[in-house]
Amino acid sequence: MPQRVLFISNGHGEDNHSAHVIRTLRKLAPDIDIAAIPIVGEGNAYRRLGIPILGPTQVLPSGGFTYVNRWLLLKDIQAGLLSLSLRQIQAIRRHGPEFDLVHATGDSVGQTCAYLTGRPFISFISCLSALYEGHLQTDFVMRFVVRSPRCRAVITRDPYTAKDLQQQGFDKVHYGGIPSLDWLIPQGKDLQLTPAVPMVALLPGSRMPEAVRNFKLMMQFVVEATRLMGQTVQFRAALVPALMRELGAIATELGWQYDAGKLTYPLADGAIAEIRCYDDAFNDIVCNTTLVIGMAGLAVDQAVALGKPVIQIPGEGPQFNYAFAEAQDRLLGISAQTIGTGPATPATLVEAAHCLQKTVNDADYLAACVENGRDRLGTPGASQRIVQLILDNLQSNQVDLSPNSPTAERGTITP
Repeated sequence: MPQRVLFISNGHGEDNHSAHVIRTLRKLAPDIDIAAIPIVGEGNAYRRLGIPILGPTQVLPSGGFTYVNRWLLLKDIQAGLLSLSLRQIQAIRRHGPEFDLVHATGDSVGQTCAYLTGRPFISFISCLSALYEGHLQTDFVMRFVVRSPRCRAVITRDPYTAKDLQQQGFDKVHYGGIPSLDWLIPQGKDLQLTPAVPMVALLPGSRMPEAVRNFKLMMQFVVEATRLMGQTVQFRAALVPALMRELGAIATELGWQYDAGKLTYPLADGAIAEIRCYDDAFNDIVCNTTLVIGMAGLAVDQAVALGKPVIQIPGEGPQFNYAFAEAQDRLLGISAQTIGTGPATPATLVEAAHCLQKTVNDADYLAACVENGRDRLGTPGASQRIVQLILDNLQSNQVDLSPNSPTAERGTITP
């Protein structure tokens, strides 16, 4: 019978990390049987790959970001968090023993879920980094879980954190990286760019309806930037399909014109603010841009890893608020500049426009961002490195197939 790997993740970004690992695992070992238990949201990254979901899923008000706004935890509880968590734990305990190996992506929650399966597991602590404070503070639960004999490897997203954990006395630590970088390859999409004019990418995030609020702020920012700089920069927006479908209504609400992916807004001085929008060109936009206006998490990290500078404009959240942006500043170092200390105001947008004007003309800073991104976030190849650890552990696992073993009888995985 084929070997089985269960992916557990507690967050939308964590789902995406796991999905990219799964793509590589399928390529290198297509016979392995795979299933997933997403703890936060509906697990759409898994569903797009056709991965069976074992256990209940539900979208909660916080979207998994209670750490940036603790009041959202109360809303989650009112929406059924406790019942959902209990049913997820029951699913983990029921299905976990059916697998040869568990791959858990996330913080203490995801790693604890892996531990509760009773099976050997690999911990990918993708959302944790020593870069935030210079030293990774792990809680008691995390220390207990990853020091368990059943934890076969601890994988970090950046080299600095791997070194820090090794110095703290953790063994089994490996630098992995950001799996999505391996698939961040231009697809040849025609972005209708004007040669020799700097391009600015707009990344409002993927979570609706927050992405709509973020993009409205970005549209107002583009007006201010065009008023200041004219047509000396060009804007391209990488949007999720759900947001793309809203552009007509958004344009009407804000007084813009919209036609076939192009937003325009005439200014009093005769200049025209323009944004070309795409829902299928993220790779091309991020790879070709000079600078990013970012109100997202993983997408911003990917841009910085490619050497791109980022200007962050805090929104209302629940994900991308000032607390999140400030944490990104510490994670990303000189590559990130955050404007303002709260939800963006008209004055914030004017300040951001001046920051853009200064940044795109600073050749030394742009060059420094290339080196900084590589030093902080490492190099591509994370999917390959992580999959190799999975395959090595599957090979070294001497699974007990005696009649009393939980893996002695294996059926087909069903959601």
